Amino acid sequence: MITFLILLFLIVLAIYMFLQHPKFGKAPSGARLIQIQNSPQYKNGKFENQSFTPDLAEGASMAGVLLEFFFKKVDRKIPTDLIPSIKTNLLKLSLDQDILVWFGHSSYFIQLEGKRFLIDPVFSGNASPIPGTTKSFKGSDIYSVEDLPEIDYLLITHDHYDHLDYDTILKLKPKTKKIITALGVGSHLEFWGFSPEIIIEKDWHSKIKLDQNLTIHTAPSRHFSGRGFKRCNTLWTSFILETKDFKMYLGGDSGYDSHFAAIGEKYGPFDIALLDNGQYNEKWKYIHNMPEDVIQAMKDLKAKRVFPVHSSKFALSLHSWDEPLNKVTELNNLSENPIPLVTPMIGEAVELKNDKQEFQQWWKEVN
Repeated sequence: MITFLILLFLIVLAIYMFLQHPKFGKAPSGARLIQIQNSPQYKNGKFENQSFTPDLAEGASMAGVLLEFFFKKVDRKIPTDLIPSIKTNLLKLSLDQDILVWFGHSSYFIQLEGKRFLIDPVFSGNASPIPGTTKSFKGSDIYSVEDLPEIDYLLITHDHYDHLDYDTILKLKPKTKKIITALGVGSHLEFWGFSPEIIIEKDWHSKIKLDQNLTIHTAPSRHFSGRGFKRCNTLWTSFILETKDFKMYLGGDSGYDSHFAAIGEKYGPFDIALLDNGQYNEKWKYIHNMPEDVIQAMKDLKAKRVFPVHSSKFALSLHSWDEPLNKVTELNNLSENPIPLVTPMIGEAVELKNDKQEFQQWWKEVN
């Protein structure tokens, strides 16, 4: 019994010490917490979605999910080939080019109206706080922070590890002019050494005028947040990036809900929309779009082109790595009015104002 208690104490101590690592961030406090508590989204001591959003769907349990994830034999295809890519030289891009370059999953670079944006960058090769547990697919990490020019605006949709990567963020510090994110997320960033003067934290339904040609709006998504045991102490958001003649929807992570139609009515139509399409499961369908949800969401948003993201770099669900792109392509082709899909390889330049640009179904060539 004494040996068991000593072992238990050592395990608890090891977990406690591990959780002291700065990668876990810092909970909001002081004036930031007061601002959070005044948000209409903050209720009962945490942020809430517009609609009731359980962590798991009806009939599912966390114990069942964990057993299925770690012990059930699932025919889940993981790429054995290198993920194909084209490495666009971002350092030599002319500022008059309006382009997007995808880094896999939900990380991407945008150059628009002479400004450079970086969204949810993850270059560490891992989407988990535990080293080596959620590694990126071979060939999907062709970019590093050294490949990036100076960033005018770093946008962070929420604080999950596959969107807010500690190692990447630290390396970006000397290259980042401003950070725009949701309420509370700035607490992590300040803890990691960023000046509060460059951090802009906003609630949903906020407008940020960047210059005479560029505006960012924040809007709802249906998800959750948290980097430790406490959930939803920071907000999650989507962004609308708008110029005088061009609109982009940057969706972040989200399950399907009425917010897509509301955003479409208020801000649409969108020239291009980036939508959460991957790492889904019926058991957590309220916090990540299922493929059929993506089809409905793109119509709700009144999108002219859609870029399905949140796939092709990490295995965070039980579906095969290529299922999200296969499914959304198939369902879109079967829909009454198909919307052109933007499906570049990692690193391939997407011409934002060229709606005639075509893309290969590159994932079908990967084993």
